[in-house]
Amino acid sequence: MTSSSTRHRITSTLPFLLFSLLLLYLIHSSKLLIYPPQITTKITCQHPNLTTTSNPRKTTYDTELKHIAFCIAASSKLWNSRKEYIKLWWRPGSTRGAIWLDKKVKIKQNETITLPDFHISQQTSRFPYTNRQGHRSAIRISRIVSEALKLGLDDIRWFVMGDDDTVFVVENVVRVLNKYNHNQFYYIGSSSESHFQNIYFSYSMAYGGGGFAISYPLAKELAKMQDRCIKRYPGLYGSDDRMQACMTELNVPLTKELGFHQNDVYGNLLGLLSAHPVTPLVSLHHFDVIDPIFPEKNRVESVKHLLESSKFDSASLIQQSICYDVKREWSILVSWGFAVQIMRGIMSPRELEMPSRTFLNWYKVLDYTAYAFNTRPVARHPCQKPFVFYLNSTRYDESRRGIIGIYSVHREQHPRCRWKTESPEKIHTVVVLKREDPDRWLRAPRKDCCRVLPSTKEKEGIVYLWVGHCGEDEVIEV
Repeated sequence: MTSSSTRHRITSTLPFLLFSLLLLYLIHSSKLLIYPPQITTKITCQHPNLTTTSNPRKTTYDTELKHIAFCIAASSKLWNSRKEYIKLWWRPGSTRGAIWLDKKVKIKQNETITLPDFHISQQTSRFPYTNRQGHRSAIRISRIVSEALKLGLDDIRWFVMGDDDTVFVVENVVRVLNKYNHNQFYYIGSSSESHFQNIYFSYSMAYGGGGFAISYPLAKELAKMQDRCIKRYPGLYGSDDRMQACMTELNVPLTKELGFHQNDVYGNLLGLLSAHPVTPLVSLHHFDVIDPIFPEKNRVESVKHLLESSKFDSASLIQQSICYDVKREWSILVSWGFAVQIMRGIMSPRELEMPSRTFLNWYKVLDYTAYAFNTRPVARHPCQKPFVFYLNSTRYDESRRGIIGIYSVHREQHPRCRWKTESPEKIHTVVVLKREDPDRWLRAPRKDCCRVLPSTKEKEGIVYLWVGHCGEDEVIEV
């Protein structure tokens, strides 16, 4: 047995020992945090593309034009003029689908080859319609996809809806839909350019004039319940808001693709098309209420002229590029396949990428807050009114192994300018060189870069530009 004095010494030193042990533990723990122990276990890393037997995640779904059925809503009253738009983009033998009319129309014998098949929509008198501002044909049009499903077309993955004055860039329709799994429920389209329209109807609605796409399995589900759904919404205005109401009941939201264009505007589309979003141009609409997009041509000729460029590089159609002629202090805005604009002075890319207000809102309101996107004035200074060069011709050059676009000046009066910088008024032609880039949308979205090329023909009034994929460390700066 220990003596009482010994027990006293042990108990008196015990707190000191415990404190020392605790201090040593804390010091050791802090070292572990600062200097983690080395792991001696050997770990081998293998590149998945070289060693794995499973396929990498698919980014496309092998959708082709043959997998798409176009459903075109047409009116017998407007048929004689609207059919000319359909002829521009429809490709006999390649495109599939049909036109749906309210009643029979006269069709010339040679038109049966250049146009889709025709169908008369089913009667909709059993459905109530109470909207005083609209027309009950909206019910007929809203059922076109369901009626197209009953045609039993084989190997269809998507139904694409559009009006008789909707023009599609079919290659870009394929590009956009190829991003999505057609076996899933998809409702794809875009909203209006008009902020007021979107408030009145819905920002969650795909506007029918701009066109929208519905995957095959979703179309099947829609067909099962659509008639019941339509009866629940007699007060809605159009076909597209009825469609969106039924999609809401199916719990399917809108997947937005900004390349579908309702074009709820009036006037000149130069500002809108020259600042196209970085996405494929899928469709354009409302050609009867906008100015011809090429001033010296009528509406149908203008659309045909634009689509000629798509034959050379449909993926790049109307894509925006910005560059500068530093020597002459010019800002240059390229909308490939459409127009080139040259402005005196250096304007920032942030400003140039915004659409200039060359157009009016759908309600003809001169109010910059009336749009669903940012806009800028046409010219902040009289000297900066753009000199516009519209596409004249496009061709492929074998020697350069690239595309040559010729853009000719649009002659119009410019205000007097007191700036001492050189005026673009002496330029009559802009030549844009580029190469086809069909895989551009398989990469991350990015605008093409633009460069002013040195030329001996500047004194003759010709400017040469190069437009193409940006190189390493290439930025827009002056």
